[in-house]
Amino acid sequence: MEIKLFYFNPLRECCYVIWDETSDCVIVDPGCYDDREFSRLSDFVSEKGLRPVRILLTHGHFDHVFGLSRCVELWHPVVNIHGADICQTEMAPDMAGGLGLDFTPLSCHFTQVCDGDKLAAGNMQFEVLHTPGHSAGSVCYRCSAGGILFSGDTLFAGGIGRTDLPGGDSSAIMRSISTRLAVLPPETAVLPGHGYPTTIKDETASNPYLKSVR
Repeated sequence: MEIKLFYFNPLRECCYVIWDETSDCVIVDPGCYDDREFSRLSDFVSEKGLRPVRILLTHGHFDHVFGLSRCVELWHPVVNIHGADICQTEMAPDMAGGLGLDFTPLSCHFTQVCDGDKLAAGNMQFEVLHTPGHSAGSVCYRCSAGGILFSGDTLFAGGIGRTDLPGGDSSAIMRSISTRLAVLPPETAVLPGHGYPTTIKDETASNPYLKSVR
């Protein structure tokens, strides 16, 4: 399994492309904002000869779905999201507009996921962990074979997701982290929705928000 990280849009959102020897690939949170950023993503996929078969959305906030419509139009993948966050995609134009950013309403079909679902792409498998708090439908995707967790905006290196936006819940995010993420193997690599990669071991040891789980 191989992974490519892109930083997209003014909020420096992390978009990941994951693929294996079958050339099937998954795109996590396509936040590419404009033509130039989408070209970076599409050119990479083309140059590698990849087939995007699935888009995994960790949640529906605008900065994580800027490029979703273009990805669907070009590749026609399955788009996975937790049902509780479809409303976030509907609010995306207003939320983006509040920051002076353009956002065209989405019109794609969503395939909803639930906690514990196993999603296949090529020879890869991703387990859905429902981790509400940043938003009601926030999820993380765990690829246990590679020891990797795509944590979205639930857990960052040295921080956690904000909970002051619609659907946020500070008690819920701490519960999600302590009961779903902190219990994962310490060597699990955490690839977040913003910032830099980390590990469960490093976050449980030094993240100031995780004192209660040490």
